[in-house]
Amino acid sequence: IPDTASGRANGRTHGASVTREGQVVVFCQASPAVLFFDANGELVNEWGDRFIGAHGLTLVEENGEEFLWLADEVSGEVVKTTLSGETVLNIQIPQIPVYQTSRYSPTWVAVNEERHGGDGTIWVADGYGAGYLHQYDKHGEYIKSIDGSEGEAGKFDCPHGIFIDRRGDQPVLLVADRGNKRVQCFDPDGTYLSQFGSDFLTSPCCFATFGDELYIPELFASLSVCDATNHEIGRIGDNPEIVGSDGWPNVDRTAVVPGKFNSPHGITVDAAGNIYIVEWIVGGRITKLKRLN
Repeated sequence: IPDTASGRANGRTHGASVTREGQVVVFCQASPAVLFFDANGELVNEWGDRFIGAHGLTLVEENGEEFLWLADEVSGEVVKTTLSGETVLNIQIPQIPVYQTSRYSPTWVAVNEERHGGDGTIWVADGYGAGYLHQYDKHGEYIKSIDGSEGEAGKFDCPHGIFIDRRGDQPVLLVADRGNKRVQCFDPDGTYLSQFGSDFLTSPCCFATFGDELYIPELFASLSVCDATNHEIGRIGDNPEIVGSDGWPNVDRTAVVPGKFNSPHGITVDAAGNIYIVEWIVGGRITKLKRLN
């Protein structure tokens, strides 16, 4: 990320997406917070001076125009913007009893996009706060909340990242239930369907797909690759021995080495299947994995 005072002091990289033109957008805890890179890693645009808790970034398309959904874990701001940074919609904290005793710390947004046949429903994950998912209509009006206890798997423990998975016949809302080391699956309206990953996941953060493959970055230093049935078929950059070492993951930059991950935290995939991983490291790191076939 750009070498700035705020980037050196924090600068941890979180959400990432790829625009229709192939620019890689990264959300980082620095000023500016929203960074646009070309496919070769050259910075081509930047904006955003208020996102001290920059976390989840989700790109959506409506009537041919692209927008970003940004979630700030510190300020609690959940906002929809144009690619140039103009705010077009704010999502407010729901007025429900849990927030009389719990903090609100949103981490991610997922949208059941109308261009894919959805109804525009917006889901906000309060991953670092009360551990709820909140549903809103496409205009930002609150509908309901779930905390995982509605299904067989049980309550969420840090529902960190959320994603609408469209690999199958019907869309599925995936929830990275990180504290419980698993993924919970719901229909787009929030009805529980299933769970997976408890036999191989350690710290799932979020999701991306390419073809039938599902990619799950794990904070505990790995990228899990799953097939169409959500079974793990491989790992990339596995580095479990770094977890818990002195300075991990945010202090000791000597723990950041080529060929192994430190703390994968966000992911996106471009049209050619190249994978971009961002990590929870002070100063940030963005890694491109080039698809070979």
